[in-house]
Amino acid sequence: MLPVLDFQTFLQNPHSESGVAFAQDLVNISHNVGFFYLIGHGIEQRHNDRLMALAKRFFALPESARHAIEIKHSPHFRGYTILGDERTQGKSDWRDQIDIGVEEEAVQLKHDDPPWMRLRGPNQWPTELPELREAVNGWAEQMNTMALELFRALAIGLSQDYHYFDDTMTPDPYMRIKISRYPGQADSPSRRQGLGLHHDSGLFTFIFQNDVVGLQVERDGQLVDVEPLPGAFIVNLGEMFQIATDGYLKATKHQVVSPAAGVERISVAYFMNPRLSAVFDSVPLPPHLAALAPGGQNDDRADPVHATFGENTLKIRMRAHPDVVAAHYSDVAPDG
Repeated sequence: MLPVLDFQTFLQNPHSESGVAFAQDLVNISHNVGFFYLIGHGIEQRHNDRLMALAKRFFALPESARHAIEIKHSPHFRGYTILGDERTQGKSDWRDQIDIGVEEEAVQLKHDDPPWMRLRGPNQWPTELPELREAVNGWAEQMNTMALELFRALAIGLSQDYHYFDDTMTPDPYMRIKISRYPGQADSPSRRQGLGLHHDSGLFTFIFQNDVVGLQVERDGQLVDVEPLPGAFIVNLGEMFQIATDGYLKATKHQVVSPAAGVERISVAYFMNPRLSAVFDSVPLPPHLAALAPGGQNDDRADPVHATFGENTLKIRMRAHPDVVAAHYSDVAPDG
């Protein structure tokens, strides 16, 4: 069981005694576990339920409708990923999904612009399910507001000002949403990778899902199952916090194991990210926290954490989607 954090007291008054206590608990759990259930977040369950219902309708569309918006058509990594086409650690993930980001026009690039600027641009939406666009965008607005408050709570817990991190989110935060389906597979060790072991690249990830267990989190060197908690988001930290806090806050590795044959897991993940150009300088930690910071870089030298968020996220997206790389990034080095 993951720790449970009730966000309600902080949202009511972040500077109250109970609000500050929440912030301190958030930092402590983020240091020791990196995953938690968030309740009292203010997002009404009916909005999550509607999005889950639309997710089921999306995956029930004919293959031709989903394939019409394949992610390989988008240099912005938006659209539908065919079952098995995404990769983690070089191996195919047994899931299909639709990736959605901030709705905007593609940036007109100059020859010397960094390649991560190609990440900005329009989404691909299924014409057969027009309700999806309105529902996702409305839900994202609520999530943006709530997630920013959690970011501010983390700042207070790290002994910083309430607005300490705000400048990393303006003017163009790179929010992303992933709606995923994990079909069941035969119970064979070679065919259980729904999503390979990894850590996230951004700030916070918020997940809600149906009642099928599959998410596993690394704790004390072991992978443990995470049961969905009704009404709660499962939240974890990304590696931008790891680099900014010299490793005091760590991006915890996790994976998804395919369910049994005949069952499917559906999840909706909201990735809170800063603007692509945001650079995460070291947070001046209080001495008692700094003494516990082991260093922010990953142990794997082939997987460096870049201080610029755009560079870091492009690295991960390129590894996951070789079809997009072949079509739009053949001129870019594999690490972004």
